[in-house]
Amino acid sequence: MRRVLSLALLVLLLDQASKWIILQWVMQPPRVIEVTSFFNLVLVYNRGVSFGLLASDLWWKPFALAALALLIVGGVLWWVRRQTAALPLYGSGLIVGGAVGNMIDRFLHPGVVDFLDFHLAGWHWPAFNVADAAIVCGVGLLLLDGLFGVEPEGKDSRS
Repeated sequence: MRRVLSLALLVLLLDQASKWIILQWVMQPPRVIEVTSFFNLVLVYNRGVSFGLLASDLWWKPFALAALALLIVGGVLWWVRRQTAALPLYGSGLIVGGAVGNMIDRFLHPGVVDFLDFHLAGWHWPAFNVADAAIVCGVGLLLLDGLFGVEPEGKDSRS
């Protein structure tokens, strides 16, 4: 559990530090900064969940989304306490750190601070942040473990 919480704390600190730098130094005033032909820095406040779904300005929305994030974090931490393989531990740490990082934003800012904007040939991926990337990578590690991980000893894979 120590590895999971250490990684979660690292992700949380990197996420919040990157958002602080973007808000304090880079996006004053807010603008689009072209970094490469396929990558920009932008400032977007996501008031919803993934891809802006469920976005609204209802006063209770940050509390509801924070409660959902806490349920997910609690569920992941409960599940991971029985895990011993590296992929589930690291994946869980990434998910927990990212979820907490985005949850903090909902109370400090008008929404989750997104600033990484990738695009190619007129197609834009929705802007995201370090927490979002950590969550996606964490879920990817859990999927890899679920698909290709080694079965614990004593468990009959035929059942």
